[in-house]
Amino acid sequence: MQAKELLEKIKYCDSLTSYSRRKTIPVRVGDVIIGGDNPIVVQSMTTVDTMDTQGSVEQCIRMIESGCQLIRITAPSIKEAENLQNIRNELRKRGYNTPLVADIHFTPNAAEVAARIVEKVRINPGNYADKKKFEIIEYTDQSYQEELERIRERFLPLVKICKEHGTAMRIGTNHGSLSDRIMSRYGDTPLGMVESALEFLRICEDENFHDIVISMKSSNTQVMVQAYRLLVQKLDEGGFKPYPLHLGVTEAGDGEDGRIKSAVGIGTLLEDGLGDTVRVSLTEDPEFESPVAKTLVDRYLGRENHAPIPAITHYPITPFEHNKRDSIEVFNFGGTNVPRVITDISAVAHITEKEMKNLGHFYLPELDKWKMNDQGADYVFSGDHPIPFMLPNGMKEIQYYNHWLAAEDRNNKFPAFTLSEFKLAEEFHYGLNFLFLSDVEVEEALPFIEGRHDVVIILHSDNAHNMAALRRAFVQLMENHSQIPVVVKVDYPAQTQDKTMLYAATDVGGLLVDGLGEGIMIGLEAYREAPREVLLEQVKLHNSVSFGVLQAARTRMSKTEYISCPSCGRTLFDLQETTAMIRKRTDHLKGVKIGIMGCIVNGPGEMADADYGYVGSGKGKITLYKGKEVVKRSVASEKAVDELIEIIRKDGMWIEPGERLEV
Repeated sequence: MQAKELLEKIKYCDSLTSYSRRKTIPVRVGDVIIGGDNPIVVQSMTTVDTMDTQGSVEQCIRMIESGCQLIRITAPSIKEAENLQNIRNELRKRGYNTPLVADIHFTPNAAEVAARIVEKVRINPGNYADKKKFEIIEYTDQSYQEELERIRERFLPLVKICKEHGTAMRIGTNHGSLSDRIMSRYGDTPLGMVESALEFLRICEDENFHDIVISMKSSNTQVMVQAYRLLVQKLDEGGFKPYPLHLGVTEAGDGEDGRIKSAVGIGTLLEDGLGDTVRVSLTEDPEFESPVAKTLVDRYLGRENHAPIPAITHYPITPFEHNKRDSIEVFNFGGTNVPRVITDISAVAHITEKEMKNLGHFYLPELDKWKMNDQGADYVFSGDHPIPFMLPNGMKEIQYYNHWLAAEDRNNKFPAFTLSEFKLAEEFHYGLNFLFLSDVEVEEALPFIEGRHDVVIILHSDNAHNMAALRRAFVQLMENHSQIPVVVKVDYPAQTQDKTMLYAATDVGGLLVDGLGEGIMIGLEAYREAPREVLLEQVKLHNSVSFGVLQAARTRMSKTEYISCPSCGRTLFDLQETTAMIRKRTDHLKGVKIGIMGCIVNGPGEMADADYGYVGSGKGKITLYKGKEVVKRSVASEKAVDELIEIIRKDGMWIEPGERLEV
């Protein structure tokens, strides 16, 4: 069934406007229960070599103390699977009863050993008893069924061991490691991901084994969200039990980028009540992952008490594929333009040229010239504090309507109206006017914006269930055939930087994933009374987060993207150090995607849609890829970054640092 046909029966969440957790069967993993009416469980994965018992134990303890409730440990072969017993024994001896999960990719025998030791095993359907050689194979129905029978025969022993020992299982599909068989029939699609898991799930249900959690992970947030939604729909359609979901974005990266990308994928699903256990995959030490995941999931404590949002009776959005909302072009908003960034500086009085660096624009006084980096704001909202100098090309100023009326230059500055001002206004900018609207004002505004081609809406909501309220407003505009561009504005109280990254990525990113929104603006109101240095720090953060959200949602590529795995016991080099080294040499390559994988398990498949790849293939040896094609094998690690740059150079994608800065 194709995505458009599925629209006739959208049932991937309980409600599009009223928050509630999806009801699932409970799955016991040791002393932890996933799903049912239980809180969302936070988990992470060790990075120490599994054969290093003491190192693994010490890292597990650090993870537990940081809030980790489930610990996953790689078991690539039987020897590592057997050593899980030593790790488990030592943890129990020290008084730690946190359940352990064995991570299995290629080795059924290792899974069968591990299932007798730990509380849960994770298998990847694309690798487990299946093939991934990037071959296109034509299957008849008979030959396809024969392959399924072979898989059943290889998978059944593990199912029986799990039943016997009370061991839970995660069937964890990864977008980048779909088998050749699935790829040949379903393609590189969310549907292929779902079918890959359902094949193994059917075998489990035939054996009356239901202690199962399912995941649909991808480094592409659009694909990840679509796959989980489609999975829930297919489980319901196929009469399967409502199994709990493990949420995660693979190879999210590190720092701000990793947090934003994780939140766009995970947060979008949490907003609709999907997800029972979460892992944020960062290229950082694993004890830093759990606090980020906890910040994400804790946002939904008490969320069901939000103010009511009118129900959506007709849903014009396809939730299983990305389709951008039709919008008219107003200046450089809407139409075929990429989403725009409006950076709020309205709380900063008398901003200087030098302080504009916080918006990605750099003034060089000795040359009387401006430079801009790849995160230079498109528009700046000055509110009641007009900017006292000429702005660089590439950035425009938005002022409150009353200040715009008094401005000397009303052509190159743009007015921002409240709805009451807009309804009574006699003067408008000739081509671009901004209208602040809350979600509850949209209906009132409709008669006044009908037929206008000179208006951009800046849409916000005070509802605690923010994304759903904003989505409802978009649906209302679409139902009334309004194609006016919409910039999504979000406001938060004074809070940690992590919260701002995660909340904005959820609230705006979740809309962008569904093709809603022609821009982003993060409000500065909560910091109006803060010291100037704090204000400017928030301006810089908001500007950077805005570009990060657009990139993570795959709607505007403004910087280099690093698809880097979070490291594990299989990793053949220091991922954090290597990622930092590659980033230092390549982070000026706007829009280029570079995969950095610690081993062949997270190699060409897991990189999915990376343009270039850097993959550990042996001790001190690196394999370099262009897309999924090997370009150089067994490159010495000390030369590998230079060789990678040479590949990019020969491909015509290299520029020298600084070439993009000129305005």
